[in-house]
Amino acid sequence: IRNPSSHCGVLGMKPTYGAVSRQGLLDLSMSLDQIGPMARDITGITLALDTIIGYDPTECTTLKWDAPNFTEIAESVKGEEKPLAGMKIATCKEFKEVTNDEINAIIDESVAKLEELGAEVVELSFDHIDICLATYYLINYVEFFSATRKYDGRKYGSRIEEVCGAEVLRRIQMGSYISQKEFSGKYYQKALQARSLIRNEINKMLEGVDLIVGPTVPKLPHKLGEELEPMEMYAYDVLTVIANLAGIPAASVKAGEVDGIPVGLQLQAKPQDDAKIVKAMAAFEYAK
Repeated sequence: IRNPSSHCGVLGMKPTYGAVSRQGLLDLSMSLDQIGPMARDITGITLALDTIIGYDPTECTTLKWDAPNFTEIAESVKGEEKPLAGMKIATCKEFKEVTNDEINAIIDESVAKLEELGAEVVELSFDHIDICLATYYLINYVEFFSATRKYDGRKYGSRIEEVCGAEVLRRIQMGSYISQKEFSGKYYQKALQARSLIRNEINKMLEGVDLIVGPTVPKLPHKLGEELEPMEMYAYDVLTVIANLAGIPAASVKAGEVDGIPVGLQLQAKPQDDAKIVKAMAAFEYAK
């Protein structure tokens, strides 16, 4: 949701894990997947959120949550000179360290805009950024392999391995390898332990602030038709996988452009604090 939104200059939001039913979703990773909207403006985002968020008794991960009316929250900031007054927003130096300079410059301007809108800005540190990608993809590989076992061609169609693309096949093969009996507890279980470290740290950071903001993607998109090595391709995800691992809400809003190419500002909040993200997105959009 957030990566393509950043590259395309639109808004995209991943709600809190469990806020939206995954009924009918083709699984990528059962413990990481979360459906969310992409739209041209905040109105599209809030209309979608108000429609899709809610408890589903047929889907065991959904939350029994009395969610707010997101459209009303977005509308409430219209005309306010300092709509983010009282909100504390954190940047993270490790996010900047993995991001290209031209993107950081755009993000700094966006953070300054949030400050002009009334937010207090502080800087925090995130110590576990170096293990986020490995943790995410180890979990992803195993859970994706498990999810694709039903596409075996016995009842209809073909085996997924016979018709899928190179990246899908790579993830299936890696998941199959990691899931072998001799590796029991060696990779997937350790990734789950690392995930707990990441979740605990990001939630601790959010105890003292309302939002954590920074770049959505650390570099500009590769050119159409350009082939990337897997690890180079996965590096685009380093800043977005954190919210998936922690189960927190996160969104991307257009921050600006570098040589005509859109750059996204990512906003992250505590679980079920989706409304704070919506409020900041709306204030940022209306201030332009």
